[in-house]
Amino acid sequence: MIPINIDPNMFSIGPLLITWHGFFSAVGLGVGLWLTANMVAAASKTVTADDVYSIALWAVPGGIVGARLLYVLENAYLFANNPLGMFAINEGGISIYGAVIGGTLPGAIYCSRSHKPLAMLADRAMIGLLLGQGIGRIGDIINGEHHGREAFDFPFSVVYTHPNTLGERGLPVHLAVGYELVYDLVFSWLLTVLLKKQPRDGLTFWAYQAVYGFGRLWVGFFRKDTLVVGPLGMAQTLGLIGVLVAVPVFIYMWRPSPPAVASPAAGHRNARA
Repeated sequence: MIPINIDPNMFSIGPLLITWHGFFSAVGLGVGLWLTANMVAAASKTVTADDVYSIALWAVPGGIVGARLLYVLENAYLFANNPLGMFAINEGGISIYGAVIGGTLPGAIYCSRSHKPLAMLADRAMIGLLLGQGIGRIGDIINGEHHGREAFDFPFSVVYTHPNTLGERGLPVHLAVGYELVYDLVFSWLLTVLLKKQPRDGLTFWAYQAVYGFGRLWVGFFRKDTLVVGPLGMAQTLGLIGVLVAVPVFIYMWRPSPPAVASPAAGHRNARA
């Protein structure tokens, strides 16, 4: 068993508590946004890094609200005696799927109104998002959030021992968020490879939905989550829906483009020439 004896709280400024979760979430957001902006600027002559940051002014607040809202809905029992605690996002507790949904909608609206190439931007945003998610999970590991299932006989189980931990102190568990951190980083690299080979824009976006959905479905079996559909938690259910939708869309979009067919008028002009 691997002991984790780290205080989840970094320091406080008056009533404001700064946690490792909040710190690494902010770092992940910054790194993911920086990577997205640089990838977009390198791929387009018409869309700049400043355009990405402008879109982020819409997408990031929407993502934060969506991430916290879905977490609160999933864990309503935690706030039954402390309703104001639902606003203490700096202390931890967000849902990645809530962030994706909450951030995608306003970002897409902004792109539509400003006539930006949504599919091209979404492809690169998913890579930045996946890398940012992986970095953010470091804070979850330290804090002990998202309780793992008991793992008494597993040699790589972890035991949280700090008095302030949000984990189940003294209980050997699977480090489920650590498993997710690994596949976040691996798949961010694989999506970068895919981006260079895809025949059209939009494929990397759908690949993200498929691989991340599968990952959450798998990791969910090592976590203690509130069940919503049979043996599946909320993230697993959304992940399964993501896989079922994204895989056929991805396959359909990967098909070769039909060969161009010359119009009869063009052929007539060529014959006369």
